[in-house]
Amino acid sequence: MTNPTEIIPGVIFYSYHSAMKKDKVGFFEHSTLVLQVSGQFTLETAGQKISMNSGEMLLIRKNQLGEITKMPLEGGDYQTIVICLNEEMLRNFALEEQIEVRRKYTGPLNVLIPENDFLHGFFQSIIPYVRNSEEKITKDLGMLKVREGVKLLLHAMPELKDFLFDFSEPHKMDLEKFMVRNFHFNVPVEKFARLTGRSLAGFKRDFQKAFGMSPRAWLQEKRLTEAMHLIEKKKKKPSSIYLELGFESLSHFSHSFKKKYGKAPTEWLYQIN
Repeated sequence: MTNPTEIIPGVIFYSYHSAMKKDKVGFFEHSTLVLQVSGQFTLETAGQKISMNSGEMLLIRKNQLGEITKMPLEGGDYQTIVICLNEEMLRNFALEEQIEVRRKYTGPLNVLIPENDFLHGFFQSIIPYVRNSEEKITKDLGMLKVREGVKLLLHAMPELKDFLFDFSEPHKMDLEKFMVRNFHFNVPVEKFARLTGRSLAGFKRDFQKAFGMSPRAWLQEKRLTEAMHLIEKKKKKPSSIYLELGFESLSHFSHSFKKKYGKAPTEWLYQIN
């Protein structure tokens, strides 16, 4: 079985690991429902850190940057079922069910779902799709399963209506504070602009005012400064930090570091040890 397995293309996914894995997920474009089948799942965003174990469920809010750690427990493995709640499906659901949301959602961005027999039964009904992933399941059937999940979520927690059906654009937020907290995520500048509630042109203009340089130049400078701190003060190995700082590869990180500081990060680490 491939990992992760796409059970219903773009909609339902199954993930299996036998060893710990840390994913720099980056941008959550859509709201996402996760059932932890086994092992431990930890989501860390700029504002929250949430962990869950076997049998627990989490609803993740759209338009976020985050990192996921997948940890098998001793003597076991790691398994999750993930359902993507894309906005087009939710808009159609709201129209058909005559759901209106008149206010912007302001609650927590990630919500642990209390124990619920109906939702657990729903996830159990997805297991056959996981076990027979080689079978071709039509997208229409997959969307029926997702709609069932949304109905059960609303039955269990009616207050999630504002969470699920708020289709407003991200509000214009404090750009400087947001970037300082999220610079280490390797996402395009366009995504940073969207997350701060700005057009790309508006983002670049406000960024120049706030930091006195372009977004790309500032991100490079900020990541390299943090790298130097981790190497010099915490004796971190370059191979263990480049992904955490938003660099795409170790070679790209090493080249950029040497260009700024005159020596490759491994040379710098060897020098101070």
